[in-house]
Amino acid sequence: MPKHSLFAASLLALAVSAAYPQAAPRVDDPPPLEHYLKQPQFSRPTLSPDGRFLAVSVPINGRLNLAVVDLQTRKGTALTNFPDFDVIDVVWVGSERILFSLGQVNSPTGPGQFDGGGLFLVSRDGKESRKLSPTVKEVRARNDFVYRGIDFLRRIPGNSDEVIVSGNLRTADSEDVYKLDLRTGRTTLITSDRPLYASDWILDDKLVPRVNTAWVKDTSTYIVNYRTSADSPWKEIGRTDGVAGTAFVPLGFMADNKSLMVAANPGRDTMAIYRFDPETKQFGDVIAQHPRFDMGATVQGTSASGAVTEPDTDRLLGYTVNAEKPQTVWVDEKEAKTQATIDRALPATRNTFRRFPNSSRLLVTSYSDVSPAKFFLLDEEKKTLEELFNSKPWLTKDHLVEMRPFVLKTRDGLEIPSYYFLPRNHKPGDKLPTILHIHGGPAVRADSWASGFGYLEGQIFASRGYAVILPSFRVTPGFGGKIYKAGFGTVGRQMSEDHEDAVKWAVDQGFADPDRVCISGASYGGYAVLRALAKTPDMFKCGVAGLVVSDLEMQISSTAGDTAYSPAAVQFWHELVGQNDKNKTAFRDNSPVHMARQIKAPVFMYAGADDIRTPLEQTRAMASALERAGNPPKALVIKKEEGHGFGRVENNIDLYTQILKFLDDNIGPKAR
Repeated sequence: MPKHSLFAASLLALAVSAAYPQAAPRVDDPPPLEHYLKQPQFSRPTLSPDGRFLAVSVPINGRLNLAVVDLQTRKGTALTNFPDFDVIDVVWVGSERILFSLGQVNSPTGPGQFDGGGLFLVSRDGKESRKLSPTVKEVRARNDFVYRGIDFLRRIPGNSDEVIVSGNLRTADSEDVYKLDLRTGRTTLITSDRPLYASDWILDDKLVPRVNTAWVKDTSTYIVNYRTSADSPWKEIGRTDGVAGTAFVPLGFMADNKSLMVAANPGRDTMAIYRFDPETKQFGDVIAQHPRFDMGATVQGTSASGAVTEPDTDRLLGYTVNAEKPQTVWVDEKEAKTQATIDRALPATRNTFRRFPNSSRLLVTSYSDVSPAKFFLLDEEKKTLEELFNSKPWLTKDHLVEMRPFVLKTRDGLEIPSYYFLPRNHKPGDKLPTILHIHGGPAVRADSWASGFGYLEGQIFASRGYAVILPSFRVTPGFGGKIYKAGFGTVGRQMSEDHEDAVKWAVDQGFADPDRVCISGASYGGYAVLRALAKTPDMFKCGVAGLVVSDLEMQISSTAGDTAYSPAAVQFWHELVGQNDKNKTAFRDNSPVHMARQIKAPVFMYAGADDIRTPLEQTRAMASALERAGNPPKALVIKKEEGHGFGRVENNIDLYTQILKFLDDNIGPKAR
């Protein structure tokens, strides 16, 4: 991870140019594809505890790498130069060291680690660097498929040389808590006594590990264990069943260091945040709730926006909910006043901020669906709000369109929050060529307001004159138990009907031309494209299928991917697809690779050669099946050194250039 001595000047130049945007294309001309696809010149900023330095992601070597900007001198230094991963999960330890992991930012299921992960350290000046834990890719490369590593858990107040981490160093199937010396890389075990299959630790204000979540082997069930003190026995206080949609997720200790703040759904549909007494196992007051959206965690047990706490102390400051548009309610009076001040200065945008102990400086992020993120420095002592960076100055509100919320009402009565996009020049009554974009997962909320893979595709296609429907569907987490649980046993059947209902909604609204509809998606979305073209051939004139699952049996059994190595993941897919003793052929019956002769519409396919989530063999199997059926893919784009999503700008530009030509030939003006 060498320091780039020439980078400081270039970073400073970029910072200056952000204040003086380059000339934009004419409003009536769509921006070049590169404007949507190239990496932001600055993203994911994190302020150091002393408020002087800013860690930020910048494009280097085709990936988002880590740099630090000195806010006093405005000079920057690049700290990493990874060619095959993006830097993610950045954490300051003091104001001199930074921890981070590696992953893939541009993914159809949202940013993730995939074959990255690991834990790395670099000093602010780049002179000190250390690998503390290997990546998954490194482990697989040496044919070791039992991954052992550590993850950052929390800082130690007043200590910049050590942090608390969790990891499976002692036994492969359980995680312990360790104190990690950043100077030497050595770990000291803290949890000599812990339940089997433990993970997801919560520490109290004395840094004593007192809550953990333990896996019930080969299932989607997790037990939450609690102890009164470091010497007390563990006892179960709750469970999460990722299939049944009953969840109990601890979020942290309350100020009394006894009560817990938990996300749960006892007797209700959406997840709410409660005060909980772990000694009596009784729920107290509901602290925060929303009638349509989960808070704190999803019913699947995955994380969701909820409590906002003070770094290092975990003091409760407020609550957020990822609704149609994100919302924040502050319980801390100081934070509420700060929010009001920022919103007055930056109207018509979503404005977020975080403060740090012992600093009067706050980092403010301001964005909307028609305004790429800008980053500001608020100095409360000087009462100044200074713009630092514009993430994408080449994109303006004249070339972005609204991400419009709507509620998808399915034929069996579900009401699912969704979005759609219309071109800027659309007039009521105009019937447009329309693209149905299906998100990945499927049990993932991949798209939110102004963010996600669907948002990116929505803006690209809308800029070229297409309407875009971005539906969520049953099994998408974040919208309560009813929607989530309705998805199990429905892949390729009712789940696909939700996609069809979204098209019917758009046609009924009057903007979608029913004779010019194409379906697009990647990962599960790629599966959904292929399944739809076989299931409802009269509805879709073409399909763009990326990173596909074409053979469900292969997906859970092949060692080319990462699913087969997890018995819990395999069992989850059994539940999701509905294969069991009563239906022993559900995988085969719902695999597009066996439906190629039913697919008559043109198909465009793409894949990453190094994808371990939906391996290349899935794409090749489907392409071969279509060839045998006499309808070979109109294009098959395979990019080397790409995984579950394309990270390199040039690969994405080439991909979407070809996709847009494919769409234009099949449902665009030339196809009329």
